[in-house]
Amino acid sequence: QLQLVESEGGLVQPGGSLRLTCTASGFDFDLYAIGWFRHTPDNTREGVACISGAGGITKLTDPAKGRFIISRNNRENVAYLQMFSLTPEVTSVYYCAASRHYQCDDYGSPTIFDTWGRGTLVTVSA
Repeated sequence: QLQLVESEGGLVQPGGSLRLTCTASGFDFDLYAIGWFRHTPDNTREGVACISGAGGITKLTDPAKGRFIISRNNRENVAYLQMFSLTPEVTSVYYCAASRHYQCDDYGSPTIFDTWGRGTLVTVSA
């Protein structure tokens, strides 16, 4: 059974950093791209970052550039989203998702991803 589980987010001070972990089980992790998404006020999922199965291709959407880094460790079946210089606007529920053989081209749409974690709340506040 394919499963993704995000680490607990939590409360972070403005200007702080946080690393989210996505732990995978039940599938050949290195064959799947991992995407990170955030929940939006209009009840959609906005792409944040994507990394290909082998890890050689990474994409960040414009709001994430310069503030987020995506990486993965295929030996441990985990992917990471490192978040820096956090501001209150970053507050949201964050999801990781998997898509087989996807190379993160034209990354942004959640419809390409068919396996999702349950999400984790990140709150940036003083």
